[in-house]
Amino acid sequence: MTEIVLAVLIAAAFASDVRTMRIPNWLTVGGAGCGLALQSFLFGWQGAWGSVLGLLTGFGIVLLLHAVGAVGAGDVKLFGAIGALSSVPFVLSALTYSILYAACIGIIVLVVKRKLLTTVRFAAVSVSMLVAFKDSQVISRWKRGTAMHFPFMLAVAPGSVTAYFLGL
Repeated sequence: MTEIVLAVLIAAAFASDVRTMRIPNWLTVGGAGCGLALQSFLFGWQGAWGSVLGLLTGFGIVLLLHAVGAVGAGDVKLFGAIGALSSVPFVLSALTYSILYAACIGIIVLVVKRKLLTTVRFAAVSVSMLVAFKDSQVISRWKRGTAMHFPFMLAVAPGSVTAYFLGL
């Protein structure tokens, strides 16, 4: 049952993110609420506790990615909902695969746009400045427009499917 709700949530988020670059709150909050309710109904207090841990894990880790400008706020809430509907291991696995797919998509886009070397050079200099000089301006410069933008759901959908079929 939870797998069906999770699939519907991801499909709806995919459609919304690809079309508008936004994932609506009603979808993410509703998904999290469904996850908490379903897990509680199906597995009692243990299910409720697992759902809360999944929600906090997905939300918390992706919130860190949002803080550095890697993903949008809708993605943060979406991973909270994914965690609430599934489990800590699944949300971690789905996030890991999603990041790997996003890296592949990003590299492909940069190669097509012929910006791969420029971007790698900028990233190397930025990381060096951040580490060597503790220059926090690097993150704000990255957020202001040097970062590439595409719907993260292009990576989340296959990342979640991969996590599901690999058994986590």
